[in-house]
Amino acid sequence: MDPIVILLVGIAVILISIILLKLHPFISLLLSAIVVAILTPESNLIAYFITKGLASEEAINMSQKAVGERIAAEFGNTCTKIGILIAMAAIIGKSMLESGAAEKIIRSMLKVLGIKNAPFGFALSSFFLTIPVFVDTVIFLMMPLAKTMALKLKKNYLLLALSVIAGAVMANSYVPPSPGPLFLASAMNVSVGLLMVCGIVLGLCTISVGFIIAVYLNKKFDIPLRDTPDVSIKDITALSNKEDKDLPPLLWAVLPALFPMVMICIRSYYEAFKTPGMPISQHEWLNGLFDIVLFTGDKNIALFTGTVIALFTLLKYGKMDKTKLTAFVQQALMSGGGIILITASGGAFGGMLQQTGISQRIAVLSADFQLGLIPLAFLITMIVRSAQGSATVALITASGILAGMAQQSNLSFHPVYLCLAIGSGAKLIPWMNDAGFWIMCQTSNFTETEALKTITPMQSIMGITGLVLTMLAAWLFPMI
Repeated sequence: MDPIVILLVGIAVILISIILLKLHPFISLLLSAIVVAILTPESNLIAYFITKGLASEEAINMSQKAVGERIAAEFGNTCTKIGILIAMAAIIGKSMLESGAAEKIIRSMLKVLGIKNAPFGFALSSFFLTIPVFVDTVIFLMMPLAKTMALKLKKNYLLLALSVIAGAVMANSYVPPSPGPLFLASAMNVSVGLLMVCGIVLGLCTISVGFIIAVYLNKKFDIPLRDTPDVSIKDITALSNKEDKDLPPLLWAVLPALFPMVMICIRSYYEAFKTPGMPISQHEWLNGLFDIVLFTGDKNIALFTGTVIALFTLLKYGKMDKTKLTAFVQQALMSGGGIILITASGGAFGGMLQQTGISQRIAVLSADFQLGLIPLAFLITMIVRSAQGSATVALITASGILAGMAQQSNLSFHPVYLCLAIGSGAKLIPWMNDAGFWIMCQTSNFTETEALKTITPMQSIMGITGLVLTMLAAWLFPMI
């Protein structure tokens, strides 16, 4: 069966099960993954596993695995990437709310930015934090602050939530050392430093457009801040009424989020710019110290350390009884566990779509397009992203198709513009087959319909804006 047909069937199953049958997203996504896996021919599976570097015999063995086993493997792969992060971030977020740390940060931000500029401050903060830090981690850590700010302002929750998302998703597509852009720089033979500079400039332009869209959507839709299993609006309101003397000092307030981000930053920049095989220093003690820093900079270890700091802050400044700490953590993990399950099932569905060979099928269909390279790069990435959900897979697929063209000597513009076009295309179109879509839904407490009406169009318009600006820059400043 053609991968395009399988894709359409998978989309139909998701839409019918969630919108019409009102099934829980976890069940709907697993059902769609099962349907897609059953419909995928063995020949497609063999071809897919060969593209992953397996020998023919190994690919045949993998293709003969049971449907449930293949789905469980992709489910587990997603959990491996985000399971600990989500669990730790859930504890950090709840701890920062309960201890008053989030309230302290909000009050400090308002003093510097003023109430009017607070939402755009959230967009800028999440943009620059996502450059070195995994995008989902930033959303997990910033969204509790958006909720607290919304209660402080008594309005504009949708604007604040969309501002966080707008900043985070654009940095994730444009600026190394975020994984996707870092891969693009290598595949397209573009300087990491040049892509960082160009990505930051384009990112700031696109999030400005995204912010304008968020302002419009905030006026059009009235999406309230809702109670969640881990924290109620009543609890946040009580914290917002506390006096300054009852809140943690600013350093302890920001440390649970700041420490992981700084350590991840250090490790990310080290891995991006290190010289293979060369030590950091000629001094053994300094190398040993840096090994400890790099160990702590692993995203899972960093978030775990942030969790320890958050719980300490809660005990010290939130005046929580130690006997209640276990129940507190259990409640936070129950909230995080639901997010993990939905996200992992989305990853399983995306993985089953990839095994159909959808990326290769789209590459064949687009091979003879007589379009300019920049819009072609955008179009290929957009189609692959929309089809199978993963922005990273879309980036890799598009770069594989266009890498040879990018290195042509007669190219009329610098290949960095192809990287930016691919990054722009990876923003379209986020929906139910994207694990990140579910993370945004769950952390913001938007329903699926609300997310499709707000997050999806905002990201898509930002991506289109990125394409337009990239084409304009390539015409005015070809850099060759």
